[in-house]
Amino acid sequence: MKSNVARMPSLRDLRKYVNDTLCQLSDFEPGAFRFTERLLVRGERPCGMIYCVHGPRNCKLTAIWETERNQVLFYGSAGERLGRTTIGEAPSLKPESGASPAARFSRPRLAAMA
Repeated sequence: MKSNVARMPSLRDLRKYVNDTLCQLSDFEPGAFRFTERLLVRGERPCGMIYCVHGPRNCKLTAIWETERNQVLFYGSAGERLGRTTIGEAPSLKPESGASPAARFSRPRLAAMA
């Protein structure tokens, strides 16, 4: 299992890193497949994000950013853990003013990869 340490000052940087890493682990072309993300909430507080690359033939690769330990865990399509990255400088998951985390991320979102 691969283990790294990385610095991700923004959610955009983290999103790109996760997408690129998941694609690299399965020899997918980055940006060629749909990439979704969803906020994980414990109680009313955000506690992480789950990311998914929807590959060919219903193949799904996932990563979970767990904010308490500031690490991203990468999983293959069979659910096996493929790697771990510790985030040295992590972005904030604070909701926009006036919006609860659950309301802000009530449906899976497609992340635009520019």
